[in-house]
Amino acid sequence: MTPSQVAVGRAERTPLLNESEAPTGKHYLILGMSWAGWLFDFYDLMLFSFLLVPIQKDLHLRDGDLSLLLGASLAATALGGIVFGYLADRFGRKTVLTWTILVYSLGTFLCGCAGGFGSLLAFRIITGLGVGGEWATGQTLVGETFPARMRARFAAVMQTGAPLGIALASVVGGFLSPALITAFGPGWGWRGCFLVSLTPAVLVVIIRRYMPESDVWLLRKRTPAERERGQLAVLFGTPMLRRLFFFGLILAVTDMSAYWFTYTWMPKYLYDKLGFSMAKSGVWMLVTQAGGLLGYLSFGFFADWKGRRLAYTVYSLVWAVGLLAVTWFWGAIAVWPWLTLCFMFLVGLGTGNFSGYGPIFAEIFPTKVRNTAMGSAFNLARGVQFFTPLIITLVAVRYGLGGGVSLAALFALFTAAWVWTLPETRGTRITGE
Repeated sequence: MTPSQVAVGRAERTPLLNESEAPTGKHYLILGMSWAGWLFDFYDLMLFSFLLVPIQKDLHLRDGDLSLLLGASLAATALGGIVFGYLADRFGRKTVLTWTILVYSLGTFLCGCAGGFGSLLAFRIITGLGVGGEWATGQTLVGETFPARMRARFAAVMQTGAPLGIALASVVGGFLSPALITAFGPGWGWRGCFLVSLTPAVLVVIIRRYMPESDVWLLRKRTPAERERGQLAVLFGTPMLRRLFFFGLILAVTDMSAYWFTYTWMPKYLYDKLGFSMAKSGVWMLVTQAGGLLGYLSFGFFADWKGRRLAYTVYSLVWAVGLLAVTWFWGAIAVWPWLTLCFMFLVGLGTGNFSGYGPIFAEIFPTKVRNTAMGSAFNLARGVQFFTPLIITLVAVRYGLGGGVSLAALFALFTAAWVWTLPETRGTRITGE
């Protein structure tokens, strides 16, 4: 096909959503559903951390059992990310988004019915499978449909579902659980929290009925040449894409390690080591998530203004400073409660660098493998976090739980430098190719 024929073809086709001058109602519906899916995705994953204490007491679990439960759900996200990422490139973003929401909602509901360690482990794995698939599918939808000049800021809006999901989990775990115990007796606190978490499944009805499919994906599906090779063959059989995937995977692994070393045991660190009540731990985590909300939103504007890499570095450094303050230097700053809260806020603010994943991965991979690459890298990195609770448990024996949590700062510092191995992608145009 000659350049003139390509130009004519582009003129005759309906403009893509990402070619719009400004966001439309379709854009906001895609954003809203992807955001809600991610909020409840993260809520379902993190709720367990806020219920560790009552679950441990009720089911008579050891710290090693809790570590395995936490790690297994994270490991399951790796498999979920790969499987659902492949399915989304094959069957569509919209369809697979509904599948992932149904899976993680069902898994969380079943956790409330667990009778012991074995069944709870199985249900956490089901939850992890659904959780692993949702993020990449939603971010791919946003990346493929929003205009390039504002892609990062709207990807950041979707990413705010994470801190709000954690905030919701802290409210449910810190306040609803004790209320349910008072109303229905011991054992019903954590179970009731899981049982009511089936609610997000109603999103599926709205998505299936009203939300449009990615027109970039639909355009690619109509291109015969793109059907000749499978997604994995393209991704790993093309040297440049293979290299980008490897570098992106390392970025995801180190940043994800920083995140889960921070949050997996932070509520228990506040409760056990600092003597906070469950309610106070919940309030302090809300302060962190307030910082996270601002961090996620502001990162998008920073990345659209100055570029993805610089934004990533700045926010990673802020994160490291906050972490070191509330762990290594806690004894020095604890006499000023307002100062400790400020550093907890900075911890959340720095995690805003997670808003960079969506636009970076959407912009460096072609449409045929975008969801596969994004879901595989993000969730393989999250799956590796199976070892995070185990490592923290081992480190805590010698250096305390705060010493284990503080390892996150080292990963954040590494991430600040490693992001420069990837190309700057600000302003990249996404097509069906």
